[in-house]
Amino acid sequence: MPVHLSAPIASELLPIAGLRIGVAEAGIRKAGRKDVTLFLLEPGASVAGVFTSNRFCAAPVQVCREHLAAGSAIRAMVVNTGNANAGTGADGLARARATCQALADALGLQATQVLPFSTGVIMEPLPVERIVAGLPAALADAQPQHWARAAEGIMTTDTLPKATSRQLSLGGQTVSITGISKGAGMIRPNMATMLGFIATDACIDPALLQPLLHELAEASFNRITIDGDTSTNDSFMLVATQRAGHAPITALDSAEGVQLKAALLAVAQQLAQAIVRDGEGATKFITVQVEGGRTAQECRQVAYAIAHSPLVKTAFFASDPNLGRILAAVGYAGIADLDQTLIELYLDEVHVATQGGRNPAYREEDGQRVMRQSEITVRVGLGRGAAQDQVWTCDLSHDYVTINADYRS
Repeated sequence: MPVHLSAPIASELLPIAGLRIGVAEAGIRKAGRKDVTLFLLEPGASVAGVFTSNRFCAAPVQVCREHLAAGSAIRAMVVNTGNANAGTGADGLARARATCQALADALGLQATQVLPFSTGVIMEPLPVERIVAGLPAALADAQPQHWARAAEGIMTTDTLPKATSRQLSLGGQTVSITGISKGAGMIRPNMATMLGFIATDACIDPALLQPLLHELAEASFNRITIDGDTSTNDSFMLVATQRAGHAPITALDSAEGVQLKAALLAVAQQLAQAIVRDGEGATKFITVQVEGGRTAQECRQVAYAIAHSPLVKTAFFASDPNLGRILAAVGYAGIADLDQTLIELYLDEVHVATQGGRNPAYREEDGQRVMRQSEITVRVGLGRGAAQDQVWTCDLSHDYVTINADYRS
């Protein structure tokens, strides 16, 4: 069961002016499930994207990069589940492009104005004919309020759809933000299989959208891990429809730019954390906070070493305070001049280790009490400087193995 995560309420998800969403059942892998989702953008919208760092990236990722680089005004995005169209070579690229062409023809657009996204099983041919056959139903379904349907339509092994909305006031106008994400396994975005889509009606200089998205990704989807596997298909998209009516934001460090970025980041972090809370087989949501580093990068390095350790993650699943495993992970994180006598370790408020060794006041029953919780914070002090950073992860359970052993059956 997801860790303190519930399905979104459709009526609480805000429509975004200038954007419609349509969802259909195309039978891509299984009958009777939503598996094709369209985002249709009115003229004037701006789009930015960040994608997986996996060099074996999927065909749709390659085509998205090409279309964004071409500079065409993006007017539509098409998402399919059930098939990742990854590890499919030239044939996969041809099928991704055929999907774009079919939707472009239906909308009177150029193929480069369409972005494709796929998620699901790797190394199987994309059934493009089923996607194309499902496009009329998805187009007929298109409505501004269909965010909850879209959140369902992009799921794979997720147990719950993931979506959220926020509003703020900019220049006397109400600005809306809505986003969805999917992912439960193969999650360690390096911008799992992870997809994220956030849209806002804010008015913002299109040139600012890509750097803004990079900042959002770094502080949200690039701070989560379930199993340390970087997917072939990770994609995170930001759409600004420019419809809110306030004066355009021309600098991210302006008062309005800071406000908008904070609201977008809150949405992105909630969506990213929802992926961890719904991690395959997860029973615990764990924040790993590392402070006292010389740089934020080395803090992340240590945090990910802890978050990726199967021994640490299985100990959390068992509620076993075998906390030397955390110290071991700190030690092998790759900081060559780390002074172990400066290391401090806490589980929530429980001070476990000090000056590199067991805290004389630490009691095993206190550690176990914290380990039994469904939400836990691991805090590590490095004693090297003032930098800090954090990542979010989950435990590793029997169910994770079962889900992934049976994924294609």
